[in-house]
Amino acid sequence: MAVKNDMTKDFLHSAYGGERLAHMRYLTWSKVAEKEGFKNIAKLFTAIAYAERVHAENHFKEIGGPTNDYTVTAGGVFGYNNTVDNLQGAIDGELHEVEQMYPVYLNAAEFQGEKGAQRSFRYALEAEKIHAKMFKEAQDLAKEGKDLDIEAVYICPVCGHTIYDEAPDKCPVCGAKKELYKKF
Repeated sequence: MAVKNDMTKDFLHSAYGGERLAHMRYLTWSKVAEKEGFKNIAKLFTAIAYAERVHAENHFKEIGGPTNDYTVTAGGVFGYNNTVDNLQGAIDGELHEVEQMYPVYLNAAEFQGEKGAQRSFRYALEAEKIHAKMFKEAQDLAKEGKDLDIEAVYICPVCGHTIYDEAPDKCPVCGAKKELYKKF
């Protein structure tokens, strides 16, 4: 069902744009980390890029309605630097979503009774909290010239929940089964 309220629709467009930017930015930064010898930080960037794609696809589905052209205004962190600086960009972007963007978007969707948008914004908000922490941990290590000590990163393809080394039996955000998680 298409979103009925213009404000929530605008917020979904903006969130979609921002998540698509993050998706591509993290893929680019993954290559930088790989080149600098941070194999697992590169893996983290690639995995979280997938989570951002999940968020973008969820927002896109919730917009619904007829196919039309829209101008999308979305914030994004730009820069192509070393891994430590790129991680700071990732942290800044995730914290913006956690502390400012998604709480406002979620509040508006709740006020306007847009259940699907509420779910999409909540899923993204919960995942972004985790991403900010993971990127900070990775940056602290990279500053010392160290890589993450992980085997894998798992992403829930329904909500973008992210976890190291083993997927949970049930996603704590959306309830998806362990078997659905994508391993990086």
